Amino acid sequence: MGRGKRSPVNIATPTPVLTPATEALATTRFTVPGMKCAGCIGKIERELPKVAGIAAARANFSAKRVAIRHDPALDEGALTNALLALGFEAAPVADNPLGDDGKERKQLNRALGVAGFGMMNVMLLSVSIWSGADGTTRDLFHWLSALIALPVIAYSGRPFFASAWMALSHRRTNMDVPISIGVILATALSLYETITGGGHAYFESAVMLLFFLLAGRALDAEMRTRTRAGIGALLGRMGKSASVIGPDGTTRRVAAKDLDPGMLVLVAAGEALAADGEVAEGTSAIDNAMLTGESAPEPVAPGAIIHAGAINLTAPIRVRLTRVAEDTALAEIARLMDEAGQSRSHYVRIADRASRLYAPVVHSLAALAFVGWMIAGAGWHQSLTIAIAVLIITCPCAMGLAVPAAQVVASGALLKRGLLVKDGSALERLAECDVALFDKTGTLTLGEPRADVAALNAEARSVALGLAQTSRHPLSRGLAAALLREGVSPAPVEDLREASGQGLTGRWQGVTVALERPDDAGESLATTLRIGDRRQTIRFADPLRSDVPQALAALRAYGLSASILSGDRAAPVDAVAAELGLAAQAEASPQAKLAALEALKAQGHRPLMVGDGLNDGPALAAAHASIAPGTASDASQQAADAVFIGETLMPVTLAVRVARKTMTIVRENFTFSIGYNVLAVPLALMGLVTPLIAAIAMSVSSLVVVANSLRLAGSAKE
Repeated sequence: MGRGKRSPVNIATPTPVLTPATEALATTRFTVPGMKCAGCIGKIERELPKVAGIAAARANFSAKRVAIRHDPALDEGALTNALLALGFEAAPVADNPLGDDGKERKQLNRALGVAGFGMMNVMLLSVSIWSGADGTTRDLFHWLSALIALPVIAYSGRPFFASAWMALSHRRTNMDVPISIGVILATALSLYETITGGGHAYFESAVMLLFFLLAGRALDAEMRTRTRAGIGALLGRMGKSASVIGPDGTTRRVAAKDLDPGMLVLVAAGEALAADGEVAEGTSAIDNAMLTGESAPEPVAPGAIIHAGAINLTAPIRVRLTRVAEDTALAEIARLMDEAGQSRSHYVRIADRASRLYAPVVHSLAALAFVGWMIAGAGWHQSLTIAIAVLIITCPCAMGLAVPAAQVVASGALLKRGLLVKDGSALERLAECDVALFDKTGTLTLGEPRADVAALNAEARSVALGLAQTSRHPLSRGLAAALLREGVSPAPVEDLREASGQGLTGRWQGVTVALERPDDAGESLATTLRIGDRRQTIRFADPLRSDVPQALAALRAYGLSASILSGDRAAPVDAVAAELGLAAQAEASPQAKLAALEALKAQGHRPLMVGDGLNDGPALAAAHASIAPGTASDASQQAADAVFIGETLMPVTLAVRVARKTMTIVRENFTFSIGYNVLAVPLALMGLVTPLIAAIAMSVSSLVVVANSLRLAGSAKE
């Protein structure tokens, strides 16, 4: 949302997330670290509503969170048990608000390192055997391989074994079940061969399989970690506590969670509000930019409504609390972002369907191979070897890497050009966008008041800097930045004072100097410099980014029509729209922006939202894809799929171009993966593939996918 004039955002009465028919239901959120794949998401969202008292469940895979809408009679314990019955351990969000799985990620990386170390050493021994080692030497190498491989498999296989056991113990399957069976059977058969002096052991196959599987998961975990700064980044803006004024006039600090509506609190200058309320006494100015995008401080007086997260800038005020904790406007925006930010990926849906089929199909094929070859008289050893080969060769490594490998390479290329892609599926959605909506201030414009100091002489510049650098006022910061860029040295101003709503005053060389509000109260983006009796108005402007016309033209060339969707006043929005030749909607509240996005989607469009303000957050989360500038609020950056840095808008068009190239590569990877399975599975079923060949074929297929994805490394170049 823009930072211009004060926005008429209707954040005092946020729109309920629930429909009237469901208002009686409660919503509880849990962190569920055990979600491993799209199949887990489908399992939770399908099965939980079948539990009495639960109306719906929505899983957020990136945040590893599940939101459950349920009868208020069900407590957290009952809901946790319902999730556990499906095979998923869960904890209330309050116990892990950011869904942090750093411990699990470190374990995954350690397992990958151990698997890599084991694979290299076992392969060295295997190469010796393939080169002709026989008899006692071969048996010795098999034993050495077993000594290395067994602890490696036991350690590196834990992520798969634990997940498979959890699923099986709750009478369900997931993608880790056939993987675990394949690794364990290959290891057991190899150990049998080693003990009996057989000619073939497949330790290298089992370790290699684990290494490539772990590599895929590590890539995926890295991508998701970037997206999981969490809603905490937003809620962290709220004050942690407040000074509650007692009946006798004394104050005591009370934690934000213990505040109640009706309490009278004292908000000191520089303090962030911990709850919503109404000013009861005192006048001041608040920095509400985080909520409204307004860069100029907002004067407040008794009766003014202020919200949690806003910062009181100048003088202490007394505030009567009206909404606390989860009822604040800030918390409501966080909820809107959470509800709107569920995964919407087309390929996620494909993976969901594929994952449902994968385990039963692979189990059936392996069992069919074993039984079929037993009936054909091949014996249990040969039949089991063929079944293991089927399990390994159908491992969905190439399929699993098809999307993340391309996304990681493309994301790296974009990062070098100043655009950070946070969500792995964002590139897919960016490639599909057909309409672009831009916030005005801070997005099409730079969003920072730029002072015009050309008319100031050297003395005035020095005095102005001496005053401006002492204040947190946005205009003071903008003025100080402009003067510092000019190499101005500050004058030694003494007796500095800042008055609420009036400005800064001080003394310089015995003369009163000041930065004051202009006589014209309606001129908010200006200040008056006074030196003695001399007055000079300093005006501020918020210029367009230098390449906005070129960026919009490039988007049109890609087939994306652009328009402005802003919370700013109509006049400045219309002026920018006229200059750029765009359609525009001004004075849009967060709910109105959300509604505009939903309306576009209902018409079949796939909108790209580009915005920076906190009240753009729900729209950024709800859009088909979204991008925020690096100067955006933390919450908006969290809600957006990508963040661009710098003062140009071209990274937005670059993202669209690279995203479309990425999806071309992804489709090629999928085609290859499907072709690989179509060719390899029949060969394995016919007994023409050993577990070793299966592991090599699986590994080569993964390398082909990675190599194809590396073509994207130069995609962001002009």
